[in-house]
Amino acid sequence: MKSVAEDARLAELRAWLASLAAAHPLALDTIRPASDDASFRRYFRIDAASAGAPSLVAMDAPPPMEDCRPFVHAARVFADAGVSVPAVRAADLERGFLLLDDFGSVTYLSRLDAGQADPLYRDAIAALLALQSASRPGDFPDYDRALLERELQLYPDWYLSRHRGVQPDAAVRATLAAAFERLLANNLSQGRVHVHRDYHSRNLMVLEGRANPGILDFQDAVYGPVTYDLVSLLRDAYVAWPEAQQIDWAARYWDDARRRGLPVAADFADFYRDFEWMGLQRHLKVLGIFA
Repeated sequence: MKSVAEDARLAELRAWLASLAAAHPLALDTIRPASDDASFRRYFRIDAASAGAPSLVAMDAPPPMEDCRPFVHAARVFADAGVSVPAVRAADLERGFLLLDDFGSVTYLSRLDAGQADPLYRDAIAALLALQSASRPGDFPDYDRALLERELQLYPDWYLSRHRGVQPDAAVRATLAAAFERLLANNLSQGRVHVHRDYHSRNLMVLEGRANPGILDFQDAVYGPVTYDLVSLLRDAYVAWPEAQQIDWAARYWDDARRRGLPVAADFADFYRDFEWMGLQRHLKVLGIFA
């Protein structure tokens, strides 16, 4: 692993940030890692040169492994929907550099104690409804059958075969194929809206001075099943809630979604069944990805 001093990309990023000094004066000696994710992207926090001015975050998304354009596009679409996303202050798309608002380091996950979970989740549901209410076909790629199939295939290919060392025989493969077909049929029949794809407690930030949540990691947004992001939120891989609590939040979401004219099932029992099917698909994908 390269040290910071040997990191050519970081040196290039520093030079780019220095070139922005007139519009965004930064204390470049304060640059430090802010976070990372399951990709080639890296994030660095930099203090402002002036005392009291807010820090900013630089994204390093090296081409050709990463492309900043979907992030910039999604940031604009989400902001137009009225939800809190980091503004893009400067961009060099060819080199894969962005300068963004800093949403801090307080994630929803770090604040989910008994006293704060309900108001935080109500805020997250309200933001999700606002985002979905602004949905338009064509804003994002379709979350179509081919993409859903590829994600489901991660489970046998990576979780079973690579992680568990299980080679499914013909009978198991047939059972999986039949189960996957049921999942696909249900999930593709659902109403379609904007989908973040990772709307969970590690990508939602607790903010001060603006509406919660601050939404991150939205560059893979698609146009797909209406229950997907609610499943990501309520059946989060990083935190487990009692089913009664999940149903309460899901019912609140469904009631407001109906009032807004979003494409959810007219009966809550049918909606919750769609939610269950979508949850199974998502967690099979998660098992495959992290295996």
